Amino acid sequence: MILDGLAPESIAAGAAALQAGELVGLPTETVYGLAADASNGAAVARIFEAKGRPSDHPLIVHVADAAGVAHFAARVPVFAQRLMQAFWPGPLTLILPRRPDVGAAAAAGQDSIGLRCPSHPVAQALLRACERLGVHGVAAPSANRFGRVSPTTAAHVQAEFGDALLVLDGGACDVGIESTIVDCTRGVPVLLRPGVFTRAQIEVAGGERLRSREELAAPDPRASGTLQAHYAPHAKLRLMDAAALQTALDLLGAEASGIAVWSRALLRTRSSGVIRRRMPDDAAATAQQLFAVLRDFDAQGVKLIWVELPPAVPEWEGVRDRLQRAAAA
Repeated sequence: MILDGLAPESIAAGAAALQAGELVGLPTETVYGLAADASNGAAVARIFEAKGRPSDHPLIVHVADAAGVAHFAARVPVFAQRLMQAFWPGPLTLILPRRPDVGAAAAAGQDSIGLRCPSHPVAQALLRACERLGVHGVAAPSANRFGRVSPTTAAHVQAEFGDALLVLDGGACDVGIESTIVDCTRGVPVLLRPGVFTRAQIEVAGGERLRSREELAAPDPRASGTLQAHYAPHAKLRLMDAAALQTALDLLGAEASGIAVWSRALLRTRSSGVIRRRMPDDAAATAQQLFAVLRDFDAQGVKLIWVELPPAVPEWEGVRDRLQRAAAA
């Protein structure tokens, strides 16, 4: 059941459902989430069951504002506080030491927990309505079957889970890929998953050099969306540079079929069985379209999706990450 997320009665219905331990489809600026009361272990277990998600793969908890962090986090390092001030509300998740008495199911039993404050007005309205009902945060991974393409519209969520799920419609997501994840549990900031913020932006805001996962000997805390294979369409996705794409199309010639191509370069093909779509030259616009494009190609029944490799520059790191994980599936 899709409801208008801007209607006060829809927000009230969503908050009441979450308080009652039910699941709700939630729009955020990144992707749509499958939400449950983060402090209700039984409700959180329903997320894992609905998605087919391994129970040891933690969920990100969404809070209404920085004040909500204190309910879940045992402490917040100074650099993490600076990142919250700079980027919240927005597409940044911070992994923080978890208070031992809350959020164990959402954290998959770890002593750390991922927290984010979304900027989407529907998400904000729902989180504040939840607070008034005693729900201090909602666990909300992407509202899709585990490992598959994330949803960026309410219709995508309904296609995944059917009419029984209450989904708040907030329109198409503005950002389009999941949040940047920074681990703040080891005394220095560590990038676990890139997003739309560049490393330079994070370092300037936090006042600390951003470490990579490979720099520290200690193992990373488990975090959402960091498996090697993830975000995969049903069709096999392959990344190639523009020259390789053109060579492959030339070799197949007029016999090519069941192939979709998403590229910035203008490519030639003699086959009517190749679907071509232009990738934006801008990284932010590409991120916003990425998952919707992959879903559309799947809906057209293609067997192969060929994507031009994004530029190896900081602005494109989040898009490259999602496409590389999709290609690894």
